[in-house]
Amino acid sequence: MRNIRPLHVFWLVLLLSAMAGSAMLGGWLAWRKGLEGIAAQSADRLTLHALAVQRLIDRFRVLPTVLALDPELRAILAGPPEAIDAAALNARLQRANGAVHSSTLTLLDRHGHAIAANNWNTPESNVGLDYGFRPYFRDAMRDGHATFYALGVSTNVAGYFIAQAIDDDAGRHVGAIVLKITLEALPRDWAHGDDIVLLADDHGVVFLDNRDGTWMYRTLHPLDPRESAAIDATRQYGDRRLPPIARASLGDAGDGATRVRVTSPPLEHEVVWRSLAMPQQAWTLHLLADARPALTAGRNAALVVLAGWLPLILVGLVVQQRVRLARLRQRSREELERMVAHHAAALRSAQDSIVAAAHEAAQGGHGNLEHLPQGVSVVDADLRLVAWNARYQQIFGFPDEYMRVGRPIEDIFRFNARRGLLGPGNVEEAIERRLAYLRQGSPHMYERERPDGTTLEIRGNPLPGGGFVTSYADITAYKAAARELRTLATTLEHRVEERTRDLNEAKADAERVSRSKTRFIAAAVHDLLQPLNAARMFVGALAERQDEEGRQLIERVRSALETQDEMLASLLDVSRLEGGAVEPRFGVVALGPMLGDLARQFGVLAGARGLDLHWVDTRIHVRSDALLLRRVVQNFLSNAIHYTLRGRVLVGVRRDGDLARVEVWDTGLGIPEAKTRAIFDEFLRLDSGVDRDRRSAGLGLSIVERIARLLGAPVTVRSWPGRGSVFSIAVPVVAAPGVETFDERAADDESPLSGRRVMLVDSDGATRAEVAALLASWGCDVAAVGDAEAAMRHAELDDPPDVLLLEQPLREGLRAALNARWGVSPPTVLMAVSPSQEEVRRAGEEGLRYLTKPLAPARLRAVLTRLLMVSG
Repeated sequence: MRNIRPLHVFWLVLLLSAMAGSAMLGGWLAWRKGLEGIAAQSADRLTLHALAVQRLIDRFRVLPTVLALDPELRAILAGPPEAIDAAALNARLQRANGAVHSSTLTLLDRHGHAIAANNWNTPESNVGLDYGFRPYFRDAMRDGHATFYALGVSTNVAGYFIAQAIDDDAGRHVGAIVLKITLEALPRDWAHGDDIVLLADDHGVVFLDNRDGTWMYRTLHPLDPRESAAIDATRQYGDRRLPPIARASLGDAGDGATRVRVTSPPLEHEVVWRSLAMPQQAWTLHLLADARPALTAGRNAALVVLAGWLPLILVGLVVQQRVRLARLRQRSREELERMVAHHAAALRSAQDSIVAAAHEAAQGGHGNLEHLPQGVSVVDADLRLVAWNARYQQIFGFPDEYMRVGRPIEDIFRFNARRGLLGPGNVEEAIERRLAYLRQGSPHMYERERPDGTTLEIRGNPLPGGGFVTSYADITAYKAAARELRTLATTLEHRVEERTRDLNEAKADAERVSRSKTRFIAAAVHDLLQPLNAARMFVGALAERQDEEGRQLIERVRSALETQDEMLASLLDVSRLEGGAVEPRFGVVALGPMLGDLARQFGVLAGARGLDLHWVDTRIHVRSDALLLRRVVQNFLSNAIHYTLRGRVLVGVRRDGDLARVEVWDTGLGIPEAKTRAIFDEFLRLDSGVDRDRRSAGLGLSIVERIARLLGAPVTVRSWPGRGSVFSIAVPVVAAPGVETFDERAADDESPLSGRRVMLVDSDGATRAEVAALLASWGCDVAAVGDAEAAMRHAELDDPPDVLLLEQPLREGLRAALNARWGVSPPTVLMAVSPSQEEVRRAGEEGLRYLTKPLAPARLRAVLTRLLMVSG
């Protein structure tokens, strides 16, 4: 044992080292892949942000150039100062600024003095101030054109200055027109994501961010004295301190990005830092993406690798256990053989002892017979009694005077026959049969039951030199125990048969009750849905006649009715499944297109909740019912998104022999181990603390389990409280067919809605998220906003959509403003809870379509398809 133990320790250390090494390698690879993914995605987002900045600046760039060519302004600046009509100039600049809505528009003379401005009548007026020290003035007077970002001298409001020199007829610069724009719209657009976006000047000073100014007026590196003096001389940032951002580079993140740890508040964790130069303005745009998801991916990959070792370890333990069992069986077999051999030897020894004792007794010694537990009698070759022991006399009850040496054994047999101890039948035949055994000297063994109920085992063996020894053992207790065991076994068999009959009858009764219950539920749900639908119609009609508070109350009633409708629909599904109304149609299903379509459909909903939904493509084909399998995965995804507060949801396929396991992973709340089986019960919802106001019958997973039984596909769940869960269903794999397969993505690609750009404006966040998800599942490119301001901001940065979905309360003024901004009027669909007949009529006169909320998917798709086909 001492020699084996160090070997066990060596193998254990080797196994742990292999596990740790593979886990570290898998975690590192997943971490690097996560970093590269974050870096690649941040590059796309950074490019979009840079385009938005450039587009905003380009909108205002043309006005100073146009004003610099104005003959009147050139003549005024070239003439004597006393001939300037300041009031007329101020009014002129105020009218010019009304076309672009910039912050300020200022006219400077050749010395940098402001002689007119559009804000001449405000406390922050620029008129009369000296801007000759500003770089934009000096550069414009030298180069003809200049830009500069700084705090305003009079307004103390930061902005981007675009200066254009004004020339006289001789080509000399006689002044400049300066346009100032604020960039405050950019941080609002950047604030929608989780990234930190910074805009810095050529000195590395951050002057714009999307975190409410937390990062503004901080430098990306410590300023040297020359840079500080240049900033102070131009009063670019007033008297603000410019502290540096404490950061440390940790290495390359891939795709041109860098891993950086920021050690100064408000950010104190690792980020992926990507920068993009904007040469026209001498600015640099920076994007800081959180690197922690890569760490999480690495940790999860390490755990998956460690989990992958578990089957190997279990297989090894099983093999080791089987080897040990085989050794134990061999050892037990050998031990049993030794015991049998020993017992046989003991029996032979005992029998030999009896024979030896009998032989000795035949020679005149009786002492060795008395210690034997059996009754023993010995006869000589003439069949005369020569020896016996007390046990023999006791068993048969012979009198003392009857027992004597030399008595013929035939007399003993007749004595027993008179007492009925030889059994039924002819006495002479029984005596002769016994005498024949003795004469022949043949060994024999048989059992005899006596009239008093005792049973004797009788063994006979010949003696060397002639004679015979017979032993009588009382086995009454043994025979009684055997009879009791047989009686008990028979009784148990009868009881098992009775219980089986009872169970079969109970099962038949339960099935009859279940069928009756199913029919009752189906009929009841159908009848209950009718008044619910009528109630929803009445609520819609009543909403038009209420004030704002009444409409809010009615909206709650409507929500409750819709939830009740969903509950009853779930009950109806349960009853149809239990009643056998649903029959699966098995065929070949391509899992890749199905999962891709579901990922696009639920991706928008996950994004609205701040989650990342990922899916892994696959080429596996399975045999199942496409619609029922899709229903199961939909339920898995819906539960995963609902019970995940932060993190991600992953859907993919894992090959397991001849099965394909469709799995949905989440990083949600998790399920206690004691309740992983109970969640499939009807009307059970775990108290998770998430969306307590959401009403549900708790039938989703119960329906899933019934569908799984119908498909013959087992459903499993694994969960880790506080870390997440994974739900899976296993379906059989088939070879890729040569026939048509279920491919919803191909069908969607051929749809007239695929690739169409739709702008959705709806103040109801829940409705907006649902409609956006529905449109995205049809292949539309959706831009969903919640108010008029966001809609106008989006219109400034993007081209007109193919279709505009507009909520009725936002219609007034917004549609006209959007059309003016785009220059065209896209096909428009109005949405309202309960529009009046007059509103519908007026909308029809304007060429608009009306849809009532909640939107019916089929109706919405039909209207959008018709509008797009008509508009070409």
